Amino acid sequence: MSAGFPRLLLGRIGPFLLAGVLVIALQQVLTRNGIEFYMTQITLAACYALVVIGLCLLMGYAGQVSLGHAGFFAIGGYTAAALTTMNLYQYRDSSLVAMFRSLGMLAEGTDLYGQSTLHTGSVPALAAAVLLAVLIALLIGLPVLRLKGHYLAMATLGFGLIVYRVVLGTPGLGQADGISSVPPLLLWGDLQLNSRKAFRVESYYIAWSVVLVAMLLATNLVHSRVGRALRAIHENEQAAHSLGVNTYRYKLMVFAISAALAAIGGSMAAHFKGSIGPSEATTMYSVRYVAIVAVGGMANLWGGLLMAMVLTFLSLRGAFGRYDDLVFGAILVFMMLFAPAGLGSAARTLWRAVARWRRPKKAAAPEVQHVR
Repeated sequence: MSAGFPRLLLGRIGPFLLAGVLVIALQQVLTRNGIEFYMTQITLAACYALVVIGLCLLMGYAGQVSLGHAGFFAIGGYTAAALTTMNLYQYRDSSLVAMFRSLGMLAEGTDLYGQSTLHTGSVPALAAAVLLAVLIALLIGLPVLRLKGHYLAMATLGFGLIVYRVVLGTPGLGQADGISSVPPLLLWGDLQLNSRKAFRVESYYIAWSVVLVAMLLATNLVHSRVGRALRAIHENEQAAHSLGVNTYRYKLMVFAISAALAAIGGSMAAHFKGSIGPSEATTMYSVRYVAIVAVGGMANLWGGLLMAMVLTFLSLRGAFGRYDDLVFGAILVFMMLFAPAGLGSAARTLWRAVARWRRPKKAAAPEVQHVR
């Protein structure tokens, strides 16, 4: 075993151990100080952080710009909400519903008026939402990912606008009111993602456990052969292609992965809040995700996760007031102009500049005079 292996192992596992300790410590501090209601916004921040993790993979490593990931978030949330609130009791005798019922994918119950209900279970609905988002990402990505630069950005922006208009104008999706009365996400036993006070701590740990699992998968992907191929595509796509890298397949794969993460985040947010509206699919939400990725560093998964938690929490707490969209737009413009590599890289550059400035200058060597 090489001497550098323990250091490499610590470098891989250390951030996860630190993140786990911080998650537990934050919950303890909030609970002991009687401000555990902050965990509601922090749990929602975890749902939005999943979109940021996917965008870090897509933009920071594959070099593909997307301004439509709010659309995938909305697809996940609306699919899960629609399936879990649609009453299938009148179709209970059909062969398809009977098959799903026998597989345990449907949940029976009664509504407020005592009428029998038959809904899709929350876990199967989440799986269906992710599957639908991946299929749409593949269909969209087949033609779109052949574009480059601002053409790709405009194409993904158009996709996001289409999703927004669809959810806003479809009566079955609630139009401008969205979908309400979405049930909690029931996992196993009594474990559930629920915004009610009794489940606040439980939901907090569930959401951040999902985020850490996503981070584990993302970091493993980055350090694998696929990650090296993605970095090669980011640096020079033509050179990577000439060396035998199937650039189109890798770009399509990471686009589908990022869409799946966004759909998971959307489904979790819909179940946690108990509702979802068309505002989740607006263009400014897509700009917000890109701004968070830019602040954290395009190819910095941990930086993006930290900024997603901080900025989303501040936004949900109303720290920016009615200038919320303005703040995120200004952040994106500032980062693109002055710190395109993220705040971490800008801080390191500033530190090196200060260190050079404070370093004492070497005294000039005395001039030697030649005597004739």
